[in-house]
Amino acid sequence: MRELPCIVLKSGKDQSARRRHPWIFSGAIKKIYGNPATGDVVEVYDNKDERLGAGHFQVGTIAVRMLVFGNERIDGNFWKRRIEQAWNHRKEEGVFQPDKTNAFRLVNAEGDLLPGLIVDYYNGCAVIQMHSAGMFKNLTLISEALNNLEGLAIDTLYNKSRNSLVNYPEISVVDGPLSGKRMHGEILENGNGFTVNWEKGQKTGFFLDQRENRLLLERYAAGRKVLNMFCYTGGFSVYALRGGAELVHSVDSSEHAIELTNSNVALNFPGSDKHSSFCTDAFGFLDDRDDQYDLIILDPPAFAKHQRVLNNALQGYKRLNQKAIGKIRKGGELFTFSCSQAVSKENFRKSVFAAAANTGRDARILYQLTQPSDHPVSLYHPEGEYLKGLVLKID
Repeated sequence: MRELPCIVLKSGKDQSARRRHPWIFSGAIKKIYGNPATGDVVEVYDNKDERLGAGHFQVGTIAVRMLVFGNERIDGNFWKRRIEQAWNHRKEEGVFQPDKTNAFRLVNAEGDLLPGLIVDYYNGCAVIQMHSAGMFKNLTLISEALNNLEGLAIDTLYNKSRNSLVNYPEISVVDGPLSGKRMHGEILENGNGFTVNWEKGQKTGFFLDQRENRLLLERYAAGRKVLNMFCYTGGFSVYALRGGAELVHSVDSSEHAIELTNSNVALNFPGSDKHSSFCTDAFGFLDDRDDQYDLIILDPPAFAKHQRVLNNALQGYKRLNQKAIGKIRKGGELFTFSCSQAVSKENFRKSVFAAAANTGRDARILYQLTQPSDHPVSLYHPEGEYLKGLVLKID
């Protein structure tokens, strides 16, 4: 007799689970037994009663987020084991270097076999962001597992899940500390200092996924006039200044983002006269600038969070990149990114290709960029590779 509610898939709809894709879509389900509630663990079977695994159930397009496959069970040590595996991976990769880099992604959802769970570590604070009701129901066990990690000091656990769980009206979430009291703090990233506010900042407070790409940009900055569009916390601006840029202009439509950028520049380069910030619309700013910058960074917010707006997003990337390519100096470099999961690498590259072609300028790809190793992507879940980037030489 089965102890858990179970899902039986339609004939022929089991191949995705057999290939270890972590999502079971509602259209693949033939029958539900046991009346599971949103967030409950359910077992998944094929149409011939073979167990395919188990995961968190929810009502919606993605009906089950798989936690285990085959005959593996979710036992009492499951959360401890999975989170320790995630931490061990970061240690093996050398991501955490307390005197150089003390902020990183500790748990990356499907990439760490924990779909629906993000944990970012900021110099003693672990910020938890849950994207599923199943993860919310296990918050206590997740917190215990985090607090018991060996070799990683955590003085504050902070829950930042209110916005990521808005589609679950049955769940009442209040952002705030689960333990400790800190709402903000300073971190080191490749030796640069940054102030992070996990209470008021976007996502968990800082975009850790651009760490290695910022370091690459530093190599190109010497003697350059740099434009950092959609600057947010000013990460790329700080690295450009450390790389010896002649001047750096940071642009964002948010006054709060400009304040963050100015604060982080002052933290690393007090009194510097090489940096200026502008609170204005990105497109409008570029309209007024001709042949001024040798190095431009385009790191906009996600233009497409859903497939239904994909075409509009691709047109947006095309327009933005066309404008930047048309303005950059001959021989300059463009660092251009998309963080939209709905936009594939191929589609993003096609949009940038069309943008460059419309300007009539020669463009060469120097690098194709993605997220760092503390944001791993499951081979079976290519959707997890959300960050796409190109470094172009524009002639």
